[in-house]
Amino acid sequence: MKKRKYTYAKAFIVLLVSVLGACSDQGIIDSDSDQASGPESTRDRAIAPLASPVGDVVGKLVVGYQGWFACAGDGSAYNTWVHWGGGAQGPRPGNQTFDLWPDVREYTTTYQTGYANLGNGQPARLFSSWDPQVVNKHFEWMQQHGIDCAAMQRFGKSDGQKDGIATRVRNAAQTYGRKFFIMYDLSGWTNFQSEIKTDWTNVITGNLNLTGSSAYAIQNGKPVVCIWGMGVSGRPGNVTSYLDVINWFKSQGCFVIIGVPRDWRNQTANLPAFDAANMITPWAVGTFNSLAGADSYVPVMQGDLSYCNTRNIDYMPVIWPGFTWANWNGGAQNQIPRLHGDFMWRQFYNVKNAGMSTGYVAMFDEYDEGTAIAKAAENASMRPTNQWFLSLDADGVAVSSDFYLRLTRDGAQMLKGQIGLTPNHPTAHTTSSGGSVIFYQDVNYGGAATQALPVGNYTQAQLATRGMPNDWASSVRVPAGRTVILYSGDNFTGTSWTRTADTPNFTTLSPNANDVASSVRVQ
Repeated sequence: MKKRKYTYAKAFIVLLVSVLGACSDQGIIDSDSDQASGPESTRDRAIAPLASPVGDVVGKLVVGYQGWFACAGDGSAYNTWVHWGGGAQGPRPGNQTFDLWPDVREYTTTYQTGYANLGNGQPARLFSSWDPQVVNKHFEWMQQHGIDCAAMQRFGKSDGQKDGIATRVRNAAQTYGRKFFIMYDLSGWTNFQSEIKTDWTNVITGNLNLTGSSAYAIQNGKPVVCIWGMGVSGRPGNVTSYLDVINWFKSQGCFVIIGVPRDWRNQTANLPAFDAANMITPWAVGTFNSLAGADSYVPVMQGDLSYCNTRNIDYMPVIWPGFTWANWNGGAQNQIPRLHGDFMWRQFYNVKNAGMSTGYVAMFDEYDEGTAIAKAAENASMRPTNQWFLSLDADGVAVSSDFYLRLTRDGAQMLKGQIGLTPNHPTAHTTSSGGSVIFYQDVNYGGAATQALPVGNYTQAQLATRGMPNDWASSVRVPAGRTVILYSGDNFTGTSWTRTADTPNFTTLSPNANDVASSVRVQ
């Protein structure tokens, strides 16, 4: 993501830290005094959003997408190490600008670093966002995990690198049926008020014609654009320049989102500009550092939503997995722990419980500040042995490298009402299923689970040996590319149901398939 500005309060000390160069970083960690009694405390205070119907952004799950990693030898316009750190010599012990080590096993091309081998003996290699296969893989993961839309971050003036990444994002979004839109960050411009307009006219809608893509996000019949950093400390501008840019984009027929800091409603001087936006998304990364802190943020979201509703403005809350920037900014390692998914899920729960169905996850691929939900190292076997990096088992529970993608999928389903509201995430921490199918005793993937079922035909007796008694299953996880046929009778007889995707509640099928499966085919 962008490096936004984070303010951390520990005990009674508040430390302000400004960081340049990322997609939207304004956060204030308040002391996590319990202003809410727990995740149930806001159940009766949901406020229904009023502004726009469901489109490509409203009612959808959006992720921030950086696409900013480059490596020496990758053939990119930069053709050197960017965002991994290390300059021309590349990242190496004591010289890196990222905290979360990625899982690179699915990338066809990677680049050697200066670190010792990983704990499993494999060389320590990193990926480049310039490689089309990497961007394609990222959007394939989005497709597999129900992520609807990517906000493509754009900093500063057009250059070959930024424009090349933008075209790769467009192509991948088209290939995998995802939506995308441009999110401008106000940092990196000499004069953003004029230069962003020129970039949009000459490059985004001109040379690249991104808005002409079938994958470009449309809301209320208008192409979506976001300007991030209005009112954010360390970013340029004032109410006059903000309002000018917002109104200019609206005159171009755009649906305009603005990214603002947590305290945006207190910035009375800027409110005339903020009120002109079609959607507001306040930056929340770093705003709290515990489950209690996440609960104490609920009244802030509710106040934001009420304000927006009275002005016919859409509202998009930010959800994030955790935070660390020890390797490049000197903070504490694993500064805001992910708590093996509990921290992020509490935010999903609070957003839905407060009456909202739209969410912005920060971020998809920001390994820099440890906020990435894309696949990452599971444990010490997948990170270098001679430099600290965060791995996903840091909080004492083993989770698979795709866990936060799967958690995001489940969170998106909860926001959309496809699974029920639950304060505890239904996402299995690990899965050895690969391309296999897993049945669950209860709806929403709750209760006991079967063994992973690979491709094959399973009679009632065979299912029983794999943990699935007769007339027992209520939900199923179906990996991409698999088809599952359930039969009410043994030996593939009786009523059948065909499923090609995760199905959280068999009672919603027609006819009702709950607790009736006696045999199964996995194809």
